[in-house]
Parts: sequence; structure tokens; C-alpha cells
Amino acid sequence: MRASDAERERIAELLREAVAEGRLEMDEFEQRLETAYTARTHGELEPLVRDLPAPGTAVAPVGASAPAPLRGSAANWPARIGSTATSKGGFALWGGFNRKGRWTVSRKFTAFAMWGGGEIDLREADFEDREVVIRCIAIMGGIHVTAPPELNVDVRGVGIMGGFGEGPNEDGETVPEAPRVRITGLALMGGVGVERKRTKAERRRLKEAEEAERAVRERQRLDGPDAGPGGGGRKELG
Repeated sequence: MRASDAERERIAELLREAVAEGRLEMDEFEQRLETAYTARTHGELEPLVRDLPAPGTAVAPVGASAPAPLRGSAANWPARIGSTATSKGGFALWGGFNRKGRWTVSRKFTAFAMWGGGEIDLREADFEDREVVIRCIAIMGGIHVTAPPELNVDVRGVGIMGGFGEGPNEDGETVPEAPRVRITGLALMGGVGVERKRTKAERRRLKEAEEAERAVRERQRLDGPDAGPGGGGRKELG
């Protein structure tokens, strides 16, 4: 069956997601991407993602009914929900605490900082439950929460002579497969801030993927219209 431009772009997006997750090396990504943009049929597209899981599923579908892939750290959310909690809270008094990297957030997590600070990083975390409550109390201190752009986060805290709210957010859309995290509590003469951004490693991989894709498109442009997915086909000799 002939492949459409939309199907070629869907495969390209799955490849971009795979390189962002570290599943593909950059040279392999570039080769597969170039093949995707010059593919004419489903048979040429399918092998490019056969060994890659679609985000949240076991296979990478090609057909028109395939769901749009998720970006970055949103991938494979179902596998990140349901683990046993490794931490139920953090405490800082004249000091600090941090929870970051690979850890599992309990369904009810309490953070307290007085004359000190705390850092809660959810970008690589697993979650005990799909519904999570993080209660932050900062008294003349500060707590900073960092979440991936795709996570469903609801901020409902109160600030008294202080601040409790969201800061600058990186572009990204929340997805229904992700857990729902409610951040509540109190900031008294202190602050609780919530920021959405990707990890440095993920941003670097996405940037490299974008640069590789631009290089592929530029090569196709220089090769002429017959090389692109919308061209009229390869030239015949004779």
C-alpha cells in the first residue's frame, strides 16, 4: 500500500522520540529518517520502527489510525506507575534535602523546609499511584519542584508573606497517560516554586535530532524534488 505524507511524518516523529530516549544512535537515526522521507510504501516504512516501541504501547503502528506519539519524558508512562514508594517525604531544618533521579514518589508525599531548602525532581521519577499529592510547607525557607512538561500538575498552595506557585514552563502538552500530581501546602515568609522543564540530557538529544533532521531535509532539497516524499518518483534510465 502506498504511504502518505502524514504516515511518513508519523514515522519520523517516532524516530525522533526514539533518539530522544537514547534508543537510537544519531547516525542510525539519520539513516532511518532519510529512508522514511523517501519511502513510497508501508512496506518501506514498517521496518524502520519495527524494533522500537511506540510511547505507552508495545508496537509502533504505521496506519492512519495510529495515535500521535508522546514527547520526551512522557514516553512509557504506564511503566512508571505502580512501583513501591521509596520516599514519603523530605525534611530540612537549617539545611536541605533533595529527591531526584530515579526514585518512586509515594501517593502522599510531605515536604517541610524551615530556614532551609528542598528540591523535588519528578522528571525521572516513578509513581506509587496514578493520583499523587505532594504537600509542601516552607517556613522562612524554600522548596522547588521540577516536573516534565507532560506531567499533569495542579498547584493549589497558599503563600503568606511569601510565594506559592508556578514559575517559567518549557513548552509541552500534558497527556492523559501521565499521573496526576496535586501540589498543595503553605509558604510562610518563604517560597514554593513549581517549574516544568526537560532534563539537560533530553534537551541535548532533542536538539541533536532536530539538527540531524534539518541535515536530511537539506540533502533531499539539494538532490532535487524527485528525492522527497512528495516527488513524482525516482527517475528511470533508458
